[in-house]
Amino acid sequence: MNKLIRFLPLILVIALGVVLYRGLSLNPQEMPSALVGNSMPTFNLSTLNNANKRVTQADLLGDIVLINVWATWCPTCKYEHPYLVDVAKNPKVKLYGLNYKDDRVAGQQWLVDYEDPYIFSIFDEEGTLGLDLGVYGAPETFVIDHHGVIRKRFAGAIDTRVWRSEFEPLIEQLIVEKQQGK
Repeated sequence: MNKLIRFLPLILVIALGVVLYRGLSLNPQEMPSALVGNSMPTFNLSTLNNANKRVTQADLLGDIVLINVWATWCPTCKYEHPYLVDVAKNPKVKLYGLNYKDDRVAGQQWLVDYEDPYIFSIFDEEGTLGLDLGVYGAPETFVIDHHGVIRKRFAGAIDTRVWRSEFEPLIEQLIVEKQQGK
């Protein structure tokens, strides 16, 4: 028993090393989401630009939708924003924003200063929709199919490389599914 106790620290260090080594092979942008394959959570929130206009998950049905979680306090959102302006020109998808845990006036001014790529931005001041979506922070982007089902969650900034590898293949697949009536 004494010999086993002497080797216990070595065994623990080896076990910890195996766990840490496994973590090196993980992609931090591939965050698991229990919602992938499920319908968009129900919500009833105002838009960023109009506190009196309410929107719900029903407003996102019928098209292939990207919901981009952003905030003025997020430096990575500023980096990704010019690319989102280009994505908004893509007729294959509808781009909506989710202004997450932010100040309404600051968010409105940010979209004036940097150009507004969104059809509209949902104003989630308290973070309730973000919580329902499992948002860890901004930016995150969700792909929602024409039935309102979440098909992908991506954490991090979108740029050309990410768009081509992570989003284009799925969007093309969803277009085919929609054309086939699936």
